[in-house]
Amino acid sequence: MVNNDELNDEIGNNHISTSINNPLRDDAFALSDDKKIELIKKDVEHILETLGIDLTDDSLKGTPNRVAKMFVKEIFGGLNPNKKPSSSTFENNYKYGEMLVEKNITLYSTCEHHLLPIVGRAHVAYISNGTVVGLSKMNRIVDYYAKRPQVQERLTMQIVQELQRVLNTEDVACIIDAKHLCVNSRGIRDIESSTVTSEFGGKFKEDKVKREFLDYIQLDTKF
Repeated sequence: MVNNDELNDEIGNNHISTSINNPLRDDAFALSDDKKIELIKKDVEHILETLGIDLTDDSLKGTPNRVAKMFVKEIFGGLNPNKKPSSSTFENNYKYGEMLVEKNITLYSTCEHHLLPIVGRAHVAYISNGTVVGLSKMNRIVDYYAKRPQVQERLTMQIVQELQRVLNTEDVACIIDAKHLCVNSRGIRDIESSTVTSEFGGKFKEDKVKREFLDYIQLDTKF
């Protein structure tokens, strides 16, 4: 008989994604941010007290509240659809028809299996289909989808799918190269390894266009 805890550990330790979208309950946004912070604060207090931490110490007494605010307002803020960045597009009046690449976008996310940081770079490109989007919006889209409990493969796909929707074109690509602290700081503790994921849409599936993108970002990775 399969032990559910062992199966769940195997899925988490091997960083296996089980869904394309972030798994959320139907009532995920029934509580206000303030109420979530209040409840999470109590949960963090319980965890630290269970570990034997003295929360009366001046250095620690504010930790539960700080962690709760960080969860809701910062590192998991991308779960809230109200925080989704508006992505105004503009007509490509200057008729630029080549690839546009935004590389080395700083990325901070959180592994959903161990709630440890994912830190890396995202490289995003598209070929205009008559519309363009502001460069900072590409960074904001990466940041929005990164601020969730994530799996890197899912994050890569979400960035591409959102830009395809915004730009009304399939010709979008994203590569993410990131370190997972759940690999680097625990378990195998391999501090050198990083994980590379990619999603290529439309023309980027063609070898020549894909190669051009890789040349732009100077990431000689085999896909």
